Amino acid sequence: MTNPEIDPTSRGSAMYDLGSTPIFASKGDPRFSYCLYVPPGIAKAATPPELIVAMHGTGRSFLEYRNALAEFGRWNNCIILAPLFPIGVRGDGNRDGFKYMIEGDIRYDRVLLDMVDEVGAKYGRSFERFALFGYSGGGHFAHRFLMLHPDRLWAASIGAPGSVTLLDPTRDWWVGTRDVAARFGAEIDTAAMARVPVQMIVGGADLETWEITHREGGRNWMPGANDAGRTRPERLASLQRSFEAAGVTVRFDLMPGMAHDGLRAVETVKDFFADVLKTKR
Repeated sequence: MTNPEIDPTSRGSAMYDLGSTPIFASKGDPRFSYCLYVPPGIAKAATPPELIVAMHGTGRSFLEYRNALAEFGRWNNCIILAPLFPIGVRGDGNRDGFKYMIEGDIRYDRVLLDMVDEVGAKYGRSFERFALFGYSGGGHFAHRFLMLHPDRLWAASIGAPGSVTLLDPTRDWWVGTRDVAARFGAEIDTAAMARVPVQMIVGGADLETWEITHREGGRNWMPGANDAGRTRPERLASLQRSFEAAGVTVRFDLMPGMAHDGLRAVETVKDFFADVLKTKR
């Protein structure tokens, strides 16, 4: 028998909109979806919640990253948003489209921003700025999103991308940034990037190259595709130098003995976000 004292709407909200949520289709484009962790006490918190976006890699382990950050979200009053950008959205089996920010008529940066707005509206908040963490394929996305939207981020953690876009005005996207204005409708604002705390993190034993070596004729091949280095640590170090030459301060965490393991990196990412939040709040 149904208890008449229980409000089904409130009960449903408590079950599905707080804590670790189910997966929601994005209202802006239902081809894409996301899940959340929302602190159960969010309505009673003394300070407004912050938003942290955890971007998956090629394996689309978005639930695992949400779960890995959930405890941090609970004790630091942060909503965790974990998007899902499926493989082959355009029917071609492409695993990599989101990494390079644009795929056909899809702008993945805008898809994420729509999700952020949707989550803000749902919980009565305005997330003008948020933190972004991505590892492997998510690290691709994170550093390129930072280049295009530094004004939307209060922190960026860039983990072990297989390929990097350097702040190089002599080469076209994705290797460099020469044609960013024509391609994305905005210039790179390095002064705004310099205002965002940036972490770069990679394992010292992350040395396999089979997945990250670009070959002529490949989907993402272009001249200079392998110039940033042979391994992920080498390529991330090239990105660090590129950022620092443009005035962007980088915390570089080279994890001794760690191979390509994004979930293992999360503890160090939490430390970074905690330090930024202390200053921010």
